[in-house]
Amino acid sequence: MNTTIPGPDGRPRCRWCAAAPEFLAYHDAEWGFPVDDDRRLFEKLCLEGFQSGLSWRTILAKRENFRAAFQGFDFGRIVRFGEPDIERLMKNNGIVRHRGKIASVINNAKRARELVKLEGSLAAYFWRFEPKPEELAEPQTVSTSPASVALSKDLKKRGWSFVGPTTVYAFMQAMGLVNDHARGCIVRRQASDARAAFRRPA
Repeated sequence: MNTTIPGPDGRPRCRWCAAAPEFLAYHDAEWGFPVDDDRRLFEKLCLEGFQSGLSWRTILAKRENFRAAFQGFDFGRIVRFGEPDIERLMKNNGIVRHRGKIASVINNAKRARELVKLEGSLAAYFWRFEPKPEELAEPQTVSTSPASVALSKDLKKRGWSFVGPTTVYAFMQAMGLVNDHARGCIVRRQASDARAAFRRPA
């Protein structure tokens, strides 16, 4: 199966980025590039949780609405959310109105704050689970991995929710813990170079 498709400039890209117009910029500038910013890491894990059962296109189209609704995914502020905030967000047409997923963001904000106290940063914790090269499957052939299973299990043990292995693997793909761009994709080398230059958080 051909895993690439010509982009607007004629150069090959991962086939999935042609599925929706908004995917191209996300694919070219974000997906697979390493991230060490705690807010962005927390945001992405929350959005992957919201995606559960839905399409990423739905979530990406609403991303700015999610950011506004959840204080820019600043977990230090979200920990103060309570039941009135859940009720308020359940009336927000700009986001996915799922009570369990909304409550999960608040719960996970509390767990994130605990984790930062223990590990120094979310980045330091998450990057501990970066798989070794020999543990990687062929790009875009799996939806989970031993590393995502291990991370999911550890997060659940720490009280996080909506962090199943598939959700966690999508998070790892997006945040650059793995480079899952197709081998013929022009962005694969860019993501690889960014990962090579990236200083893993201690």
